[in-house]
Amino acid sequence: MKKVLVTGFDPFGGEPVNPALMSVMQLPDEILGVQIIKKEIPTVFDKSIEVLYQTLKEEQPDMVICVGQAGGRPNITVERVAINQDDARIPDNEGAQPIDRTIFAEGPAAYFATLPIKAMVQNMKAAGIPAAVSNTAGTFVCNHIMYGALHFAATQQPSLKAGFVHIPYVPMQTVDKPTMPSMSVADIVTGLTILIETGINVDQDVKVTGGAVC
Repeated sequence: MKKVLVTGFDPFGGEPVNPALMSVMQLPDEILGVQIIKKEIPTVFDKSIEVLYQTLKEEQPDMVICVGQAGGRPNITVERVAINQDDARIPDNEGAQPIDRTIFAEGPAAYFATLPIKAMVQNMKAAGIPAAVSNTAGTFVCNHIMYGALHFAATQQPSLKAGFVHIPYVPMQTVDKPTMPSMSVADIVTGLTILIETGINVDQDVKVTGGAVC
């Protein structure tokens, strides 16, 4: 049976929950006959890649989708690119705050996701789930692990499809942030399920606009 590894970060930045982990753990164990492996990842720079690489080597999935929280974004955003740079605005969960640090010295400046990102967005929107392509995964642990996943694929498993998805806050996180958008866990799970189905079914991405003016 084929496998998809889906990861979610633990809470960080003073938040009581991380909707990424909440949503990932509620995914079904099988989608379209493909086994879904769910893994919690620490919001810690170097350790996140260590845990990811150990899991990739143990499970040998056909696809890896890492999921993280992007508080303030109103929709599920599928990331296009990861850059070879850590520049932490806040400390990670073990107090590390790297500034202008290269993730892999031998790696390229950036990697593009190898998922059908535009088809994923198109299919989520068709199902009524707010979604968009994002052209920045930031410079915190989300970008760090996305770059790590794509570097693993490029150097150790070229057949591995890899990428990253950011999701909004859930409503309980916005009680004291009334101007912040949020999305229910149920809708996030639906969106991620559609996204995974698309990754399983689509080899060649669709040619539709997904850019941004700024």
